Amino acid sequence: MTLRDLIHGELIDVIEWIEDSPDAMVWRFSRPQNEIKNGAQLIVRPGQIAVFVDQGTVADVFGPGRHELATSNLPVLSKLRGWKYGFESPFKADVVFVSTRQFPSHKWGTKTPVTLVDHELGPIRLRAYGTYIVRVSDGKTFVTQLVGANSIFVIDQIADQIRDMIVARFAEVLGEDSISILQLASKYSELGDRARTQLAPDLAQLGLELTRLVVESIALPDEVAATLDQRTRIALIGDVSAYAALQAADAIRDAARNPGTGGAGAAVGVGIAMAGQLATSAAAAMKPGGPPPTAPPAGPTPPPIPPSPGFFVAVDGKAQGPFEIAALRGRVAGGLLTADTLVWRDGMAQWTAASAVTEVAALFGTQK
Repeated sequence: MTLRDLIHGELIDVIEWIEDSPDAMVWRFSRPQNEIKNGAQLIVRPGQIAVFVDQGTVADVFGPGRHELATSNLPVLSKLRGWKYGFESPFKADVVFVSTRQFPSHKWGTKTPVTLVDHELGPIRLRAYGTYIVRVSDGKTFVTQLVGANSIFVIDQIADQIRDMIVARFAEVLGEDSISILQLASKYSELGDRARTQLAPDLAQLGLELTRLVVESIALPDEVAATLDQRTRIALIGDVSAYAALQAADAIRDAARNPGTGGAGAAVGVGIAMAGQLATSAAAAMKPGGPPPTAPPAGPTPPPIPPSPGFFVAVDGKAQGPFEIAALRGRVAGGLLTADTLVWRDGMAQWTAASAVTEVAALFGTQK
């Protein structure tokens, strides 16, 4: 090997990007004064492209492989530099490596509920959540529109913008669709594909592509979801009277578990009554040739008896009561109520002696 060959070999550089971050989308090759030797070796790994930028202008682009940098494979840069007959000396250019692999598992979701009109439920608010996968589809456009002079560019720098674009398009898809809210769960895949298709032109202007848009959940407000759950329960029950009987049985069970509150006695009483009804029904059903048990016919139900008016009684300057007539009769017999005792009830203008009130005066055997 001659001295010239040795020196020439030392001038040859190797330009490559060994990705050390799963979030990095772009990395700018850095060297003193950005000088690249003639004949330098450019190594572009699978899932990468290398973009040469000269004074802010995107020039040549190299795909995966090993490339020797010379005038013949740098046509755009050679034209920009005016190298008619090739170059022998080092030249300056920025080499920007762009990752073209897919960046998965990034989340999107509505910050605020989206208001829609459902043909069955009317106006309703929805929240949607999911994930998306994005990749760089056009390295030159991506470097020009987003990277600029940055030495490194990571997915987090564009994630929020992509999420907002997804939410806007997805809201439009939901608004255009006439699918009932109750049937949306079966349309998640279709809705995701439609939103991704509508979003494609907007992302293409940035050199990006959504390879997949996943809809994980479309959630109703809690109060609406609770109402739908109740509606489902009623539909499953079918026989409302049977459901009422089941609820009564549950109430009896709960009351029996709390003997200190008087619930046990009530539970036993109601339980005995229900047991009697069941026994009577079962006995009738077991008689040979007997008719099946039927519920007693419903007859007219009288209105509730109006309560008798109660009287308050003045005792030592304080009001006691109210007492019904039967209770007042007992007080008269016990000497606790005399003809001069002041009484009052709702509708009277003021306190009046018992002997002057017709209903009370009758308790003394005389009326005034």
